[in-house]
Amino acid sequence: MTVALMWEARAVAGRGDELLAWARAQSLAHTPLRRETLRAPQDRVLVITWWDAEYDAELPELPEPDGELVTRAVHRWRFESVADDS
Repeated sequence: MTVALMWEARAVAGRGDELLAWARAQSLAHTPLRRETLRAPQDRVLVITWWDAEYDAELPELPEPDGELVTRAVHRWRFESVADDS
């Protein structure tokens, strides 16, 4: 099974590039199958990691950034892949 972990944070206005650099610099205890970093308006940063694991497996996640860098707590979601109904 493939599990995707999504981590999303919103930087303080004007600090989006700093948050993006911070997220890119974070290492994880294990290497995921894939890791992608994205950004969006309003200084938001999204990191998605894919893992070969069960849905409820203990997996490494990015930490909370310094409170002065973000406007709110990080949002986190977990998804599992499903087979195509072709």
